[in-house]
Amino acid sequence: MDEHISVLLTESIDGLNIKEDGIYVDATLGRAGHSSHILSKLSGKGKLYCFDKDNDAMEVSRNRLSAISPQFELIHADFKNLKEELVKRGVSSVDGILFDLGVSSPQLDNGERGFSYNYDARLDMRMNQEDKLDAYTIVNTYSETDLRQLIFNYGEERYASSIARNIVEARKEKPIVTTFELVDIIKKSVPAKYLRETHPAKRTFQAIRIEVNDELNGLKKALKGAMELLAPKGRLVVITFHSLEDRIVKEAFKEASEPEKWNRYMPVTSVTSSVEFAIVNKKPIVASEEELSINRRSHSAKLRILEKN
Repeated sequence: MDEHISVLLTESIDGLNIKEDGIYVDATLGRAGHSSHILSKLSGKGKLYCFDKDNDAMEVSRNRLSAISPQFELIHADFKNLKEELVKRGVSSVDGILFDLGVSSPQLDNGERGFSYNYDARLDMRMNQEDKLDAYTIVNTYSETDLRQLIFNYGEERYASSIARNIVEARKEKPIVTTFELVDIIKKSVPAKYLRETHPAKRTFQAIRIEVNDELNGLKKALKGAMELLAPKGRLVVITFHSLEDRIVKEAFKEASEPEKWNRYMPVTSVTSSVEFAIVNKKPIVASEEELSINRRSHSAKLRILEKN
């Protein structure tokens, strides 16, 4: 199994602008790559809260972080409930929040989890193994129309229609149980030229994973809650890996950092001119040539930073 390498590690930790006595949140704990570095910079008064839906990740990370400092708390919850979970713990203001939206390497590399088109396993893709909805249910019960829209919207897959049609045809014979069974159907649904351009299942698997974990709706809610929690000069750092996520983050940051729109027919006294947030990096930060050479998963990563004024 490959060792997980945190993407844009130095850039994201620098982006948080960590104070040793500050309160920080890692919304996507994973194997504690980013969390380890954040925790190592905190003094006895500092505190790190870590969120993850994956029980396996929580257990591995607990041991790793315990060796650094006791000043952390693991929260087994979806990051979309970030604000509610912290408020329950008496935390209403934090100095920095990090989101690393990539699927962790161990999840991809663990064939049994059903995330990857490179390993044969039961269709699953649940980040939280306690959730009811899994990839098997989607592939075998969604209508052709729903599958087509899902694969097109979340996977940006141009052959979504033929893939959805062939999935529905195949499951008339027997349920589609494994990742490789689904890969075979996808390969038969696209032209030969497409097979040479990229792995034909990449976009469809992405789409199904997003649906299983409600990733995009969860991200929108999480970003809103994160902004509401930030203390003055607090930083929100987000690493995205595909255009759908990046578009949501870019638009959320843009909306938060622009002056409130006003109606020229309204009295001037009713217009608020102050802006609550500022975008730190106008263009997203991407991986260096050095990182690209050692970590293939960093190729599509984009880092955006927002600061509360």
